[in-house]
Amino acid sequence: MLKLKKLPLVSVIITTRNSATTLSALLESIRKQTYPKIEIILVDNKSTDRTTEIAREYTRKVYNKGPERSAQRNFGVKQASGKYILILDSDMRLTKLVVEQCVNKLEKSPLIGALVIPEKSFGEGFWTKVKVYEREFYLGESDIEAARFFRTNIFRKSGGYDLSITGPEDWDLPLRMKKDGVKISRIKSFILHNEGRFSITRSAKKKFYYASHALSYLQRHPEMISSQGNLLFRPVFFRKWRKLISHPVLAFGLLLMRSVEMTGALLGLIASILYSKKH
Repeated sequence: MLKLKKLPLVSVIITTRNSATTLSALLESIRKQTYPKIEIILVDNKSTDRTTEIAREYTRKVYNKGPERSAQRNFGVKQASGKYILILDSDMRLTKLVVEQCVNKLEKSPLIGALVIPEKSFGEGFWTKVKVYEREFYLGESDIEAARFFRTNIFRKSGGYDLSITGPEDWDLPLRMKKDGVKISRIKSFILHNEGRFSITRSAKKKFYYASHALSYLQRHPEMISSQGNLLFRPVFFRKWRKLISHPVLAFGLLLMRSVEMTGALLGLIASILYSKKH
């Protein structure tokens, strides 16, 4: 690694809303990074719990912004001083080498503009095991994984996250970057995603909400419909069929979970289309 004075600053942007139960673990994982030059910028959205109180134990840069995650993230980047930015959700944790590997990769490869950090889920209960199993299918799948680590100048040049998109904004930004010629690579270290006790009904409601805002995303990136739009029969499940048959109980749970989620997403998309026609 470079000498400390020569190390580029990394700005970590965290968005929160009533995140007190998971935030401390994330902030501690940032504090324990092997990379030393990190600033934490937390953008809250009117939390009513101890979220901001916890955040101020780790950083002075605590702000309030809404109404959605995209606006929070873009606002956070405006406050950033780092050469690089890392976008995180409050229910994540970083393994200790994440930031170091990201910086080393981009410092050595100036043509790369953004990085995917692979994710693993954890939590309690059977449905969480199913979610963990599902996420394992997506490792290395460029159509599913989304970049979270960016060169700040490239992020700003791209215009940041689209404020009209909620949910698919994670994919929309890297896709727009790729179409503008930005090269995206990946590292080996993981982000750990705390699913808690995963609920398929809560997930279906979330899919409904996201899909009701996804029409412009699908119109902008129609090539993603086959890989992302079909929640039940994603091509990756067929390509990795051996993994499906080797865990029949989890595979059945995956089929049921995705069926419920797809129902929610379809209803949300229909609502979005009807609203669009009406207005």
